[in-house]
Amino acid sequence: MSTPTCLYCQRPQPEQAVACTDCGMPLPTDRPQQRRLQRFFWFCIALAVFCAVMMVWLPRSV
Repeated sequence: MSTPTCLYCQRPQPEQAVACTDCGMPLPTDRPQQRRLQRFFWFCIALAVFCAVMMVWLPRSV
């Protein structure tokens, strides 16, 4: 696991730190970020499938 970095002052922090030792802002956690990226990935897959189905299913004008 990489060392956490403060999103505000961009300084590396110790592994056990919950807040930045320089500016005091809370440090990000990896778990919500990964969950958000996974949700975004599945949303993009679902959108692509939906578009493909609509291209086949909708009537075409000649």
